[in-house]
Amino acid sequence: MNRLLQKLGGGDRRSIGASNEVVAEVLARPALFRLVFEGLERGDALVQMRSADAVEKITRGRPELLQRYKKNILGTIAENKQPEVRWHVASMIPRLELTARERGVAVDILFDYLHERSSIVKTFAMQGLAELAMKHAPLKAQVLPLLEELTETGTPAMRARGRKLLKQLRRRQAVRSMRVS
Repeated sequence: MNRLLQKLGGGDRRSIGASNEVVAEVLARPALFRLVFEGLERGDALVQMRSADAVEKITRGRPELLQRYKKNILGTIAENKQPEVRWHVASMIPRLELTARERGVAVDILFDYLHERSSIVKTFAMQGLAELAMKHAPLKAQVLPLLEELTETGTPAMRARGRKLLKQLRRRQAVRSMRVS
């Protein structure tokens, strides 16, 4: 196991361990990203969870680092059953540059995540779907009614996030309508 993944191992599942330290190190030396991504695929459950946290945080400002791993993210990594991995995957998916076919796969993954037991996974799946819909207007017709329903029927976290997402989507829709007029 590489030294970065060793920093992500051990301890309590309720802790992110040295994840933030690893994030800072990779942001300073992006060539190390592949070593952290390895943990998503080959690490034990704890390392996978913390690698997902680190990869998600790193790619907030450097989404291009994810591109070479797109197939893995939309494949085996998205299939990981750990809720802690899934909620980070839901955040990463909208950062990918997707073809139409890949976008369909991404939407299917996020819809699948809406059936999870974890409210956090469901909430991040809602966020991921909304972000995809903001990037790809044709998805709005599919995503808006779903978000409206989940905002009515979901957990408190889902309802709160849903209200915020609906407001963002509707505001963007209004801005686009004004530009067309």
